[in-house]
Amino acid sequence: MSGADVRAAITQAHRQEWARVVAALTRRFGDLDIAEEAAAEAFAVAVERWPADGVPPNPGAWLTTTGNRKAIDRIRRESKRDDKHREARMMYDEPPEPLGAIDDDRLRLIFTCCHPALATETRVALTLRMVGGLTVPEIASAFLVQEAAMGQRITRAKAKIKSARIPYRVPSAEDLPARMSGVLAVLFLVFNEGYLATGPGTDPVRHDLTAEAIRLTRLIRALVPDDGEVAGLLALMLLTEARRTARVSMSGELVPLGDQDRGAWDAALIAEGHGLVRERLAAGVAPGRYQILAAINAVHTSARNVRDTDWSQIVALYDQLIRLDPSPVVALNRAIAVAELDGPDVALAIVDRLGDRLAAYHAYHATRADLLRRLGRSEQSRAAYGKAIELAGNTAEAAYLTRRRDQLR
Repeated sequence: MSGADVRAAITQAHRQEWARVVAALTRRFGDLDIAEEAAAEAFAVAVERWPADGVPPNPGAWLTTTGNRKAIDRIRRESKRDDKHREARMMYDEPPEPLGAIDDDRLRLIFTCCHPALATETRVALTLRMVGGLTVPEIASAFLVQEAAMGQRITRAKAKIKSARIPYRVPSAEDLPARMSGVLAVLFLVFNEGYLATGPGTDPVRHDLTAEAIRLTRLIRALVPDDGEVAGLLALMLLTEARRTARVSMSGELVPLGDQDRGAWDAALIAEGHGLVRERLAAGVAPGRYQILAAINAVHTSARNVRDTDWSQIVALYDQLIRLDPSPVVALNRAIAVAELDGPDVALAIVDRLGDRLAAYHAYHATRADLLRRLGRSEQSRAAYGKAIELAGNTAEAAYLTRRRDQLR
């Protein structure tokens, strides 16, 4: 059974243990392949035994202990070097480490996977797999690439870490800048997968992933308190997480920002996020990508209702962002704001120019569908909704898009 199949079989409540187990096993055995395979086998044992025996009081420690045994069995089977074999024997009966040490191991694992010897996209993909607990299909969806290509990318990354003898540790202060962009990209994508989950059989909003991404970003901020992009990313996450309880209706549909009950937003998270945005503005330093995204979210969460939203400021911020990140996804999000400022016809012209690059992206078709609906072009809107529904991996979003399509005359 593959690691992805095993994790899908485990209940959602324990899926977040995956990264803790992989991190602990990586520290002990120094090999990502051994760690991942042993963790997968430990989860497979849990699938077999927990329904009958009950969930243990400390699931993470149980999985880590079982994973240790599975790793040792694999080392024996593959006839590893004598010193590694002796090391494994010494570890066999060690008691499980406290959760605090495992959590610290996760930070080391992030920095191992984000080593500058790996290509940027490879760093992000590997860390999403090993630390974020995402499956290969989920990671492929985040990168808008084929699943097979993503699987090969991750396999090559693990081989590179082994051949280059990349150390398993948090780097020294002078090494942090070279790895920080990859680390932040990982945390951003882990958060996004929780914010709008794409995995089959998962909840549409995965609080375990968003909460973990926020926790790890707070740890990074403690390491580099003066880094503006770390503060920006944390602010972005907090302002987005503040809206979590209002994002899915009781019937299981995604609720768009304009329709959300703003009284249900978390005021404490919004206040903290706004404070971080103001802190960065006061610093007087040119903002990076995450700081601009946080500022956009600050404008949204400052408005008492959707009619009070300062769309001109949002478009101006997107203009600033697109100079830093001229990606088609940023251009698409800018077009959504342009529709509110200049009308759906102007926005549709922008969106249609992105079709070649975003044909496989469900949000592109969903945006076109909404703009066409607002222009009264119902037949074309219906077709665009159909394509968006076909590509959407999130169950709540698919339900919302289906209802909007079916409301068309």
